[in-house]
Amino acid sequence: MGMMASPTPIRRVDTDREDAFAFDIAGHITASNVENIYGLLEGAYSLHDKIDILVRITSYEGVDWDAAMKDFRLLGKTHALKHIRRYAVVGGPGWMGVVIAVFKPFFRIEIKHFGAAQETEAWAWIGASEAARKA
Repeated sequence: MGMMASPTPIRRVDTDREDAFAFDIAGHITASNVENIYGLLEGAYSLHDKIDILVRITSYEGVDWDAAMKDFRLLGKTHALKHIRRYAVVGGPGWMGVVIAVFKPFFRIEIKHFGAAQETEAWAWIGASEAARKA
């Protein structure tokens, strides 16, 4: 009997704007997960000079920090941040808002943390909403 693959901890969420991207995060984030997100965003940058992003964290179980830091350096080298207008982070562990506040001055993008109960405000802040799911 084979082992079942774990579900991916990152899922793309459809939005009502072509230049707004959203992701759900639930679980443990690996280097390959981060690489897949960067690939999706690179595709978005090829279509739109500026984009807005919302990341909704519903169940955080950790991240492979060595891989994330390597990918963060890659992100800086590719100048991907110049394509982001607003970056909203919703939910996550309690320390996440503090980390965002500490690093915020080092970024040219607008980045803001919202508590899980503030998701509606986060969507409004990026000027988009989650698209209705098709049956």
